[in-house]
Amino acid sequence: MAESESKKAIKLVPEYLLKKRKAYQAIKATQAKLALLEKRKVSRGKAIKFKRLEDFLKDSHRKHRDDTRIHRSHLRPPPPLPPATNRLAFAVRIREIKGVSPKVMKVIQMMRLRKIFSGAFLKINKTSMAMMKMVEPYVAWGFPNLKSVRELILKRGQTRIGKRRVPLTDNAFIEQHMGKHGIICLEDLIHEIYAVGKGFRAANNFLLPFRLSVARHAARDKAGLLKDLGNPGFRGTDINSIIRKLN
Repeated sequence: MAESESKKAIKLVPEYLLKKRKAYQAIKATQAKLALLEKRKVSRGKAIKFKRLEDFLKDSHRKHRDDTRIHRSHLRPPPPLPPATNRLAFAVRIREIKGVSPKVMKVIQMMRLRKIFSGAFLKINKTSMAMMKMVEPYVAWGFPNLKSVRELILKRGQTRIGKRRVPLTDNAFIEQHMGKHGIICLEDLIHEIYAVGKGFRAANNFLLPFRLSVARHAARDKAGLLKDLGNPGFRGTDINSIIRKLN
């Protein structure tokens, strides 16, 4: 009888092991709860953004103003082309585009100026001049000199490989992707952009829009424009001073 009782005796678990198991179970329960909350956030989708009536009225007013301005510009004679020496333009968006007309938004996307204080090169022709006229209240543009083109490409020149933004620092890399257009180094790329050569379109598409920078506490006017940059629209050679401030 004594032997059978000894066999059925339950082995006691040390107290430190019980505490360790309890702490481990508490950690696993917390992790499971956090995972469930994260899953609910993902399945819920984007949060609904509350928009005030004043914002709807402001967007409607801006859209109506853009449509009226574009309609009037069609009734006027097209803007004259600049002298043949000025074949290259640089445009930088210096104003927000919330609530603008779909036509203006389409031109902004074609010019690749989706983000504020982004800039891109353009070839001067009748089409680009008409595009500039449509986005005039939101974009400052003018004729960059060789120094501005060189500084922009050397400091902020990037391209996209897959989903990555790659800085243009290796001539072998440039030759690999642009050699078929006769561009084998960074200097060739700068010259092709500034001279608006035969490979300008390929070279400009190879370059991503420039992400320019602005001081965090820069002074702004009532319209939200930076006082140092002035008003949007055609700036001629003054675009070079804007490039110096934002580059």
